[in-house]
Amino acid sequence: MAETMIPLFPCHELDETLDFYKAIGFEVTYYQRSPNPYAVVRRGDMELQFFRIKGYDPATSYSTCYVTTDDVDTLHESFRTGLKETLGRIPTRGLPRLGAVKDMTYGVRQFLMTDPAGNCVRVGQPIAESFEHAPVPRERYARALHQATLIGESKQDHATALRIIDRALAADGTPTPEQLRELHALRAEMAAHVDAARPDATHPEEEG
Repeated sequence: MAETMIPLFPCHELDETLDFYKAIGFEVTYYQRSPNPYAVVRRGDMELQFFRIKGYDPATSYSTCYVTTDDVDTLHESFRTGLKETLGRIPTRGLPRLGAVKDMTYGVRQFLMTDPAGNCVRVGQPIAESFEHAPVPRERYARALHQATLIGESKQDHATALRIIDRALAADGTPTPEQLRELHALRAEMAAHVDAARPDATHPEEEG
C-alpha cells in the first residue's frame, strides 16, 4: 500500500494565493473556476490544494501543515530568492510572510512560511535523535529565550513571547552579551509581528 496525505487549505482569493506559491517555485497543476474555485500546486513531492470560501478572513486562520526536508537551509534560500525576484522584497511580517530558519528545542531546524490566505506551512529538518522537548533551562535569561522562542515560533503567540522577553529584561540581573543580543533580536521580531497584526498596521519596510 502507498498512501499520500495532501493538505487542503482555505483561501479568500485563489489567484493571489496561487501567485504567491508560483513565486516560490510551485507549479499550478490544476485550476477550477466553477462551480467551486479550487486549485492544486506542486513543487517536487510537496503538494497543496486550495478552495475559496466567501467571507474568509486570512487574519483568523489556524490552518497549518508540516513539511519535512533533508536540506531546510537550501529550501529556505530558494523561497527567499523567488520572493525577492517576484516581489522585489522578502515579506517578514503580516501576510504573506517568510520566517527565519531556527533550531528548535524539539530537535528540528525549521522555518515558517505563511501565505496570503493565512495558511502556515512549517518546513523542518530533523537535527536530533529525539523530538522530545529539551528541558527548560533554569537560568533566567536562557529560560526566557527558550520559552519565548517556543511560544512565538511554534504557537505563533507573539504577544505572549514579547511579554516573556520584557519580563526577563526588566528583572534584576545581568545577561551575557550573547544572551542580550539574542533577547533583543527575538524581541524585535516578536514586536514586529504584534504590530503587523494591528488592523491599521502598514508594513513599508521588509527585508531586501
